[in-house]
Amino acid sequence: MATMNQQSAVEPLPSVLTVANVVYALHTLAIVVGVAGAATIVGSFVGSVPSIIAVILNYVKRGDARGTWADSHYRWPIRTFWFALLWAIIGWILIFTIVGAIVGVPVLAALTLWLIYRIARGWLRLRDRRPMYV
Repeated sequence: MATMNQQSAVEPLPSVLTVANVVYALHTLAIVVGVAGAATIVGSFVGSVPSIIAVILNYVKRGDARGTWADSHYRWPIRTFWFALLWAIIGWILIFTIVGAIVGVPVLAALTLWLIYRIARGWLRLRDRRPMYV
């Protein structure tokens, strides 16, 4: 198994980078739809067609990135999606309780900021051809 230093020396195929950019773009589109539309950012991120397509695309194509520095750019959005779904469910369950609403709304607000950060940070590091910290 290659170490992170060895992996970061291996250059990915151009198609690997294209797919990673498309995934970040689809997740960004889901966030923009949440900002501009009737849905919340969190709801749009975990339940919209662009975001779900991005996750599927990520799973299907991540094998092509294995052994390169771009591999982490396939794990990063996948983990972002699943953690977002988990915390969205927790936040929404809390909102439906009287006491939990006080906690649920801040959880969803923090999750919104976290999603924007994760997608922006990942896309910027991909642009700079740098791996993510995963």
